[in-house]
Amino acid sequence: MQRIALPPLEPRLQQRYELMVQGHLHSAHQLAAGISALPSVSSAMAATQGAWRFLNNDRVTLPALAEPLREVGLARAAADDAPFVLLVFDWCKLAFAHAKADQTQLTHPTDIGYELTTALLVSAADGAPLAPMEMLLKTKRGLLTTGPRVKNVSHLEQVEPLLKAAGQWGLKKPLLSVLDREADSVDHLRRWDAAGHLFLVRGDSRVVQWNDTSLKTGELAKKLREQQQFQNLGPVEQRGQPAQLWVAETDVVLTRAARKNVKDERFKITGPPLTLRLIVVQLRSDQGQVQAEWLLLTNAPASLASGEKLAFCYYWRWRIESYFKLLKSHGQQLENWEQETGPAIARRLLIASMACVIVWQLQADQSPPATELKNILIRLSGRQMKWGKPHTAPALLAGLWVLLSMLELLQQVDLKNLLQLAEQIPYHNSA
Repeated sequence: MQRIALPPLEPRLQQRYELMVQGHLHSAHQLAAGISALPSVSSAMAATQGAWRFLNNDRVTLPALAEPLREVGLARAAADDAPFVLLVFDWCKLAFAHAKADQTQLTHPTDIGYELTTALLVSAADGAPLAPMEMLLKTKRGLLTTGPRVKNVSHLEQVEPLLKAAGQWGLKKPLLSVLDREADSVDHLRRWDAAGHLFLVRGDSRVVQWNDTSLKTGELAKKLREQQQFQNLGPVEQRGQPAQLWVAETDVVLTRAARKNVKDERFKITGPPLTLRLIVVQLRSDQGQVQAEWLLLTNAPASLASGEKLAFCYYWRWRIESYFKLLKSHGQQLENWEQETGPAIARRLLIASMACVIVWQLQADQSPPATELKNILIRLSGRQMKWGKPHTAPALLAGLWVLLSMLELLQQVDLKNLLQLAEQIPYHNSA
């Protein structure tokens, strides 16, 4: 494995970081969600104590742990063929099986846990996840962050500080932020556009101006279909089922005032007209039935991305959901971790994320050696793959752990001696 460098830290902490990343290169069971240790000469207790000290060390800051992730993201984005790169935002509740000291109330009084904000860099060429670039963890004591300090504010108010921070990453190409329908806020769309931030937002059916007519975007989608403006972009998957991706595009103008509700007081915020592109995406069955419809609003110019390209960009938004699953039940079993405080959980989150990034890099590598390695890892994982899907991230994680453990053991035990010892295993040979 290539070495993963942290910003200036003493060698002991650097070594512990690398060991802990290796310890997350596996697919954990919910009853064994602790940090694994390779079969080295060190005892399991020593590894556990070392991990505890690292995760509770104030000198190990969240920005420092985020730096290796950003380096990978920037390098992979630079090597990408697309003229721009996607930054997908989403929020995820962390509900732990065991009580934590600084969990917080999220919505109603019995909704207790942490809330994870993630900005995930995604390829605009093929939708491959590149790396999480920023994370915020909401705790009882406030927001823990990998970047700029952000007040304990609403989801959408967290976005602009992170977008400003993105300007310091050193990206060499435009950044297009992708957000779900929670971001369908006229006030925020105006503010982001005025600040020069490009966005692709899924909206509800809202009133817009179109060809000097006021109508809802849902009604406009019907008109576009009646006018046969949709184009078929080919087959995709919708919740595991085959579907066809159809797209139509037109320009619309947002003119109405934004509506705000602060401490039960409602008021309006007026603003200038905002001209946007409306991208209507429909996932249809082979019989033409609409299974899902997305009403997308964007200020990205057509010279940067066509409507067809933007349809796929939003389709790839689900990569962040897969990332959350990989952190949770499909890989790292995050919600069964035993760490007792938000800072320790946040540090481990960034370490586990580096393990996810390593797997994503391997998945994206189509070279013959990487393909051979992935095939070997699937065999070592003992998992069955669906027809037409040669590998998955959780299966590669499971296989990686078997491989790394085997290599570590062979550095300490002679292979011939190991084979002789294996002969002592009692089993019935039917032959």
